[in-house]
Amino acid sequence: MQERKGIISAGNWIIDHLKMIDSWPDRGNLSNIRTVAGNALGGCSHNVLVDLARLQTGLPLWAGGIVGDDSDGATIMNEIKKYGIDSRYMSVHQGVTTSFTDVMTEMQTGVRTFFHYRGANALLGYPDFVNMDTTAKIFHLGYLLLLDTLDATDAEDGTVAAKVLRLLKTKGYATSIDVVSEQGDRFRSIVTPSLRYVDYMICNEVEAGACTGIELRNDANGLISENLPKAAQYLFEKGVASMVVIHYPEGGFAMRRTGEQLFADSFAVPSSDIKSTVGAGDAFCAGALYAIHEGWPLSDLLTLANANARFILLSESSTGGAVPLQQVQAYISTFNK
Repeated sequence: MQERKGIISAGNWIIDHLKMIDSWPDRGNLSNIRTVAGNALGGCSHNVLVDLARLQTGLPLWAGGIVGDDSDGATIMNEIKKYGIDSRYMSVHQGVTTSFTDVMTEMQTGVRTFFHYRGANALLGYPDFVNMDTTAKIFHLGYLLLLDTLDATDAEDGTVAAKVLRLLKTKGYATSIDVVSEQGDRFRSIVTPSLRYVDYMICNEVEAGACTGIELRNDANGLISENLPKAAQYLFEKGVASMVVIHYPEGGFAMRRTGEQLFADSFAVPSSDIKSTVGAGDAFCAGALYAIHEGWPLSDLLTLANANARFILLSESSTGGAVPLQQVQAYISTFNK
C-alpha cells in the first residue's frame, strides 16, 4: 500500500475586498474608510493551503472547491497554480459569481468584521467529493456554517457535510474540520452530526463554545481556561476521534482523546505592529495540520501554530505574512535560548 503524504483541503474560496476603517460605527452612523487595501484571496481552503505552501516543506497539496467563470475565479485559479497546488478538484461554473467578502478592519485594534456573499461556495456538494481520490494523508474541510449545500440536512447522516466526511473516511483520509464564527444558534445542529466522522477539530474559542454550549469567555471577555478541556471532552463525546485544537488570542490549547493536553501562550505582538487579524486563525490551523501530519508532540504543534499565526498579524491580507518553516523556526528559537 502506498504511503499517504500531503494535505487536501476543500471548501471556501473567497476574494476579500480589504478596507481599513477608523472605528466601528454604531448602527446608522458613519465610519471613514481610511485605506482601500485592494483585493486579497481568502477562505479556509485558500488560506490553509497557501500558508502550507509558503512553509516550503515540499508537502504535496491539493485544492477542492468551486469558483465562478469571472475575473475573481480566474484570480483564484492562478493563485493555486502559482503555489504549485494541485487543482484537479477545482470546478469553474459558468454564470456563477465567485464568493467574496468585504473585510472591514479597525485601524487601531486590528479587529475585523466580514460582510460575505456566498456565491459559488454555496454550490459545493456531495458529488464534488465522490472522485476526490488522492494519496493525501489529511483531508481538511472548512468552513462549516458557510457552505450552504454541505450545511443542508441529510436524512441518513444529519447533514450533507457529515455524509461527505463519512465518504472521505472510507477513502482512507484522516479528516479535519474548521467552522466559521457567526452569530446565531446553528452550530450544534450543523456541526455536531459531522463530529463522528472527524479525526481532528481545529477552531477558535468562540466556535468551540458555540458548538458545545460551554462558556469559554466571561462577562469581562476573559478566557475561562479551565473550561477548554471540558469543551474538548464534549467534542470527543460527540465523536471527534483523535484531537481537538482550540486557538484564541492569548494562545492555544490541544487535547488528544487519550486525555493528554497542553496550553501554550501566543507570541506577543505589539499592537502597533498588527496590520490585521485576517487569516491568523487559518495560519494557526495550517501550522497545526503540518505538525499533525508530521506526528509532532503537542508542545511543538502549539508552538509552530502560534508562531505561524504571529507572522500573519504583520500583514493586511490573509496570507501575506506567511513565511517558510525555516524562518518560523528561527523566530521560535530566539525564545528558547
